[in-house]
Amino acid sequence: MTTEAETRTESGEGQSAPVQAPLGGARAWFVWSLSAMAFGYAFFHRVAPSVMVSDLMSEFAIGAALLGTLSALYFYPYVLLQVPLGALLDRLGARKLLFTALSCATLGSVIFAMAPSLGWAYLGRILVGIGSAVGFLSSLSLAAQWFPQRRFAMLAGLTMFFGMMSGVLAQTPLALFVEQFGWRASMWALGGFGGLLAIMILIFVRNSPHGNGRTVSENAESWGDIWRGFSRAIKMAEVWKIAIVAAAMSGPMLALGGLWGTPYLMAAYDLTRPNAAFYVSFLFFAWAIGAPASGWLSEHVGSYRTMLLAGAAILTVAVGMLTFLPSAPLWLTVVLLIVTGLSGSAMAVCFALVRQVSPTVISGSVSGIVNSMTVASGALLQPVIGLALDMLWAGEIENGSRVYQAETYQNAFILIFVVVLLGFIVGLRIKRVAQ
Repeated sequence: MTTEAETRTESGEGQSAPVQAPLGGARAWFVWSLSAMAFGYAFFHRVAPSVMVSDLMSEFAIGAALLGTLSALYFYPYVLLQVPLGALLDRLGARKLLFTALSCATLGSVIFAMAPSLGWAYLGRILVGIGSAVGFLSSLSLAAQWFPQRRFAMLAGLTMFFGMMSGVLAQTPLALFVEQFGWRASMWALGGFGGLLAIMILIFVRNSPHGNGRTVSENAESWGDIWRGFSRAIKMAEVWKIAIVAAAMSGPMLALGGLWGTPYLMAAYDLTRPNAAFYVSFLFFAWAIGAPASGWLSEHVGSYRTMLLAGAAILTVAVGMLTFLPSAPLWLTVVLLIVTGLSGSAMAVCFALVRQVSPTVISGSVSGIVNSMTVASGALLQPVIGLALDMLWAGEIENGSRVYQAETYQNAFILIFVVVLLGFIVGLRIKRVAQ
């Protein structure tokens, strides 16, 4: 592969010197791919409970509301940490943060695997959420450092590709593994993989092509600078508009793919868990294809905003049909899941758009705001849908687990449609920016 060159300044011990650093190339792709794998690992954890619903309900004697809370505990620390982690990336870089975070996720996986009670499972899930919080932002940070700026939107989409393909693996393959070896064994395996990835990142990842460096940005020389950058970012109205749209477009994927899609298909079409998970995986696969494609298309169309609004409009229609079409044939539901993934994945351009409307010195902070809102949609929708299911539950129990009818799921999914519709409306208010 041919490489490109660009002059960047590296912060040293009390001095700055221009360094001609090659951007792109095999080493850049390897370094970036490790961080993308870290995001994939985080995303696998994010959606894994979707194929463990009945197992976890039976193991801990809980209903949909508490199961939704257990799953969503991953999201709460993830959301709270996004903005401060974005600011820390501006100062410290990706290497140390990724290693520390993956070590925490590994510990959480082990605790969840051994959990003798719901409280211990809560703790494990929280630690996994903390450890997963830095993966996506680190990938963006390394993409910005190791590649030319014009590649950023595509790399953001490719990072999403890693995540969504992990989501595919967390459906049928994980469902088959759980049925064969149990949910606890799957968590042990995740812990082992997380530990191995942490070691690889410590050995191979560097914050920039110049070496590891003390900082990534010369503009974040003190903790006061970090706080000022954070304060500046949260006061930008345009950043929050973009973040809300990103959250709304991620909501269906996190709510359906992350937890409730598989049990819904099992109830609606009398499918086995592996088969239902297989059909849900089409949503993730479509997102995996659509995210880098939307970044590439937006660069050629010349407008991130146009791509974003087109995706939001199509997503609103697809989710509306999933929610309000009674007794839809399975093939149509699968098509709508694919369209949901393809259109929702256009939110990947939010990370390029938000960098476009904000100063470079706070790029980590604004990316953190967008990513925190994205994940917040899952933190909100998963337990709220679970609560709605419990409120509409007809009282049926099978093998110690509550049984919900297909129409009950669809009634609860109205909440998803409302969120998506509101996101599209907010998207219309995003200002046009020259690309």
